Amino acid sequence: MEERGVELFSISDHDTVAAYGNFTPYAGSRFIPSIEINTTWRKNEVHVLGYGVPTGPSPITELLEYNQVQRRVRAETMVKQLQEAGYPISLEEVLHEAGSADAVGRPHVAKALVRLGIAQSVDDAFRRMIGGGMPGYVPQVYTTPEHAIETIASAGGIPVLAHPGRLDDRSLIDELVPHGLRGLEVFYPLHSAQDTREFRETAKRYNLVMTGGMDFHDIRYHTKGVGMEVDAEDLAPFLELVEVFA
Repeated sequence: MEERGVELFSISDHDTVAAYGNFTPYAGSRFIPSIEINTTWRKNEVHVLGYGVPTGPSPITELLEYNQVQRRVRAETMVKQLQEAGYPISLEEVLHEAGSADAVGRPHVAKALVRLGIAQSVDDAFRRMIGGGMPGYVPQVYTTPEHAIETIASAGGIPVLAHPGRLDDRSLIDELVPHGLRGLEVFYPLHSAQDTREFRETAKRYNLVMTGGMDFHDIRYHTKGVGMEVDAEDLAPFLELVEVFA
């Protein structure tokens, strides 16, 4: 991040805040504690960001424990289905990719398939083996976005809907506002110019703050590195709601 000149950042890991307390921000940088919670809505996976959340025990803890159990069960089922389809992969290989992470997920299965030489790339693994309709695909069963939003708020955080351009049904935004949604991730690398305009208008209509995020997971698959440019005035209303640390 220092090489890229990132000034303000959050480490929004899926279903865990374990990163906080385990890194030292470089000189001149600031950060906002956050988390990205996986949820399920009408059989679709929806990600809810929680900014300014506690990094210790909080109302979020029980929700995260539920999601982590579901993640482990899902990974075990995926491995079993892949084995039945003739792919030589084990749960141990997947957990090796997860390392010390609290949450195991499909990307760890994909990376294991790549490391074992079964798939050529993470994209190839998703496309041929673990994506929708493929032999290793297992639907996720996480908490609901409504519950995630309400829990984040009860813990003192700011609930924000992540990368809304990836939603199969954008009417979800209308449904989540009454449950306490406070913001939209308007600025996102895969959003088109039309997406950004649409979400700006949606944020304005519902009085939601705007945030930005690049969804960085791994330098091997995001070769441009971390960071994206967002106008300070667009983030100002959001930054008024959260505590920023140096």
